Amino acid sequence: MTARIDESRPFIPVRIAVLTISDTRTPKTDKSGPLLVSMIKDAGHVAAEHAVAPDEEKKIRKQVRKWIKAKDVDVVITTGGTGFTGRDVTPEAVRPLFDKEIDGFSVLFHMLSYQTVGTSTVQSRACGGLAKDTLIFCVPGSPGACEDAWNGILKFQLDNRHRPCSFIELMPRLTESKKKKAKAS
Repeated sequence: MTARIDESRPFIPVRIAVLTISDTRTPKTDKSGPLLVSMIKDAGHVAAEHAVAPDEEKKIRKQVRKWIKAKDVDVVITTGGTGFTGRDVTPEAVRPLFDKEIDGFSVLFHMLSYQTVGTSTVQSRACGGLAKDTLIFCVPGSPGACEDAWNGILKFQLDNRHRPCSFIELMPRLTESKKKKAKAS
């Protein structure tokens, strides 16, 4: 079976928050965050919120944690801070929030990115994970990297019509073990 969109199924929009992480970008000069918001809306999803945070672990973690707790956010996408410089701290800020890491996201992102930037893809620490029932994806800060991540992975995995499967189908089941533990206590 090959991957495809099953047009006979109704589309289910999800609510996605975007966080641009940069010491040099402002809401007016940011290109990657607005690009992600545009692609999210073009796909039929809801852009729940867009914010800009400096490359500071505590501020990044605080914003992402806020969205994890929010009932109107299903997915968080961060852009920026995934490199190797001293100020690049997005993975360090976000990974401690993960209950589970989505290893395949990083692997597939690097495969796709290699087609665009060649071996320079090794300079990215793109990652993905699950925190409670919120999916989180951290991608590099360039518009090209955002396009690679969205068009090559997220556009499909956040579309419930994607066959053979998508993250959206799993969303109602993401906290199953926690619900069982709560009932047992």
